[in-house]
Amino acid sequence: MFPVSILVATCAMLSGIGGAALFTPIFILVFPLLGEEYVLASTMTAIAAALFTQTFGFLSGFIGYYRRKLIDYALAWRLLRFSIPVGILGALTANFVHDSILLASYAILVAVLAYVMLKVPMQAVEAGLHLEGRAVIEHTDSRGQTYAYDRPRFGPGNFALTSVGAFLTGMVSVGIGEVTISQLTHKRVPIPIAAATSVLVVILTIVFATTTLFVELIRASGWTAVPWNLLVYDVPGVLIGGQIGPMLQGLVPQHQMRRAVGVLFVILAVAMLGVAAHKSGL
Repeated sequence: MFPVSILVATCAMLSGIGGAALFTPIFILVFPLLGEEYVLASTMTAIAAALFTQTFGFLSGFIGYYRRKLIDYALAWRLLRFSIPVGILGALTANFVHDSILLASYAILVAVLAYVMLKVPMQAVEAGLHLEGRAVIEHTDSRGQTYAYDRPRFGPGNFALTSVGAFLTGMVSVGIGEVTISQLTHKRVPIPIAAATSVLVVILTIVFATTTLFVELIRASGWTAVPWNLLVYDVPGVLIGGQIGPMLQGLVPQHQMRRAVGVLFVILAVAMLGVAAHKSGL
């Protein structure tokens, strides 16, 4: 898992997806193929391990963005006040939902993400264009580059979408990162600011969701319920991959990377639906 974790984190940084979106199917689909001794105790254990691993991968990215001074903390807080409590609720809900529903929910979500990656192109914000009646924010990073953008207006629909992403993250490990970055770029926040702010939203949301999942696992089965022998290799792997990804940025065309991940998500969605059907007795 050490080299696999490096590869997954590198791909996640290059494509902009959360590493848990790839770790969860590895734990659920691949481990059983290696033998019975590799099977994790439950789907919830796999989700908790994936989120825990992703936390350290995003921590590596957060440090970089913090040093670059690209994070809009006020903007992040407007989303975090919804994502954190709802992410905790999603993690609590996972404990009471049948494995087949968790797997089917994951499959549907990655199918939607696959459609977005394959059909919806990323669009850059047009510089110097501002909307009337909006407060213009000027954000200067550590390199002296200034980004000027309109203060986003979030309505009930945006907060509802953020809550759905956070709930699904706590329940099936995927959602908040993809929802946050898409909303911020749609609101014309420059991509560097949007990416940095999204990382802060994601890492705080998954820290609380992961803690909740681990507490539930430990309460139910003790400390041995947490796969420490797996995490001891995953964590250093994603820390390394989190640094390799940014260094390779630009060598692989973004549209090709997104297309490759989109195709992979289609395959994962079909495979996870098959496992969900099997667990449900269909």
